[in-house]
Amino acid sequence: MSAGAPIARVPHSATPGIAWPALPSPSVARRLALIQQLEQTQWWRPEVLRDWQFRQLALLIDHALNTVPFHRKRLRAAGLRAGQPLTPEIWAKIPLLTRENIQDAGGAMLSANIPAGHGRCAKTTTSGSTGKPVTVVKTALGQLLWESVTLRNHIWQGRDLGKKLAVIRSLAAGKAPYPRGAHSRTWGGGAAAVFPTGPAALLNVDTNIADQARWLQRQNPEYLLVLPTNLLDLATYCIDQEIKLPRLRDVGTLGGVLMPRVRAACRTAWEVSVIDMYSAQEVGYIALQCPDHEHYHVQSETCMVEVLDSDNMPCEPGDLGRVVVTPLHSFAMPLLRYDIGDYAEVGEACSCGRGLPVLRRIIGRARNMLVLPGGERISPTFINDWFEGFPVRQFQVIQRAQRDLEIKVVPLRPFTKAEEARVKDLIAERLGSEFQVSLTYHDEIPRGPGGKFEDFKCEIEDT
Repeated sequence: MSAGAPIARVPHSATPGIAWPALPSPSVARRLALIQQLEQTQWWRPEVLRDWQFRQLALLIDHALNTVPFHRKRLRAAGLRAGQPLTPEIWAKIPLLTRENIQDAGGAMLSANIPAGHGRCAKTTTSGSTGKPVTVVKTALGQLLWESVTLRNHIWQGRDLGKKLAVIRSLAAGKAPYPRGAHSRTWGGGAAAVFPTGPAALLNVDTNIADQARWLQRQNPEYLLVLPTNLLDLATYCIDQEIKLPRLRDVGTLGGVLMPRVRAACRTAWEVSVIDMYSAQEVGYIALQCPDHEHYHVQSETCMVEVLDSDNMPCEPGDLGRVVVTPLHSFAMPLLRYDIGDYAEVGEACSCGRGLPVLRRIIGRARNMLVLPGGERISPTFINDWFEGFPVRQFQVIQRAQRDLEIKVVPLRPFTKAEEARVKDLIAERLGSEFQVSLTYHDEIPRGPGGKFEDFKCEIEDT
């Protein structure tokens, strides 16, 4: 847990006249049992965690072989049979699952016999920010695990659940609109199901940045949850307008790639840290930020995560590779070795002592990777501090072709000729002189699906 005085968290008591020690209902007791296990398993050695992952995966594979037509064919072709011991070598024979596979398979991806106790099923569809939206089916058990990991994150970060939470996120048109937004007496979800919480306020991310800042001033929360790309605009606006949030303790981000300059902007704007979470709609939580560092711990109790190189071999610490995820409990629609299209950098074991694997950086989609003239892909970290000192409110870099970069800028004032030349010189300094660079000016750069904003996009086909 983060440094500081312990936070008193007493669960809801279901027995009249008893507040403490609490006597919880069976539902709350079940959640507390999960949290207690997570508190213990985070300290297991990596090899113990991996052994239990393979025990769970063996059950999932047997289920897929017996009840899922799509997987039955693929797994048998790879030589897998129900009941056989599962080893890393056998696991590696399973073909990677792509978005196209899911789209093409349709109902053949669904289980014909979901085990009793997994609860009702619900569909969720990805935002389509990749251009390839997919629909997956999850069970109530999957939601319970999502909420348990959410609560784990609050505990890791030492949050006082009795304080106020503000959330700015993507919602259906017309929901939680400015100026009032929407309000709740609790934080909702897993936190409020187990513990008493403070109030929460919600605002639709389609609200313009100036109004978001005004709304936050009125709410004056202790905690804020927001998309990382929206957060950069919000923090920058508050710096420019000298808007403070005096009670704010930390900012949580979810649903996009967090760039280093966003952390720096939040420290400048409000003197707080950013706590990032790595997730995907299809699979749930993938990794949470370590309580003691800015890197991420894979949530091994709910998913198997592989980071693979171009030959589909596991990456070593310091290497960048494709993220392949298998939710361990997705019995309604198993996603075995699902290539979600993201890149991440593998990290060394963490000094905090947790055995959970480390991801040093989350890079994001393949289309967020710069393609060099020779064909090599690299992370576009060259833009992290690119416009420091320039009159820029917002920018976006688009790679149109291997040697063609467009830089879209929303300027605070018109650039001088010298500033335009300096931007192009920075490209040459960091990437070489092989790129043709065009600088275009805009009043606004629109967000993509789900309210997300990408500061770098590669439009080269087959990347």
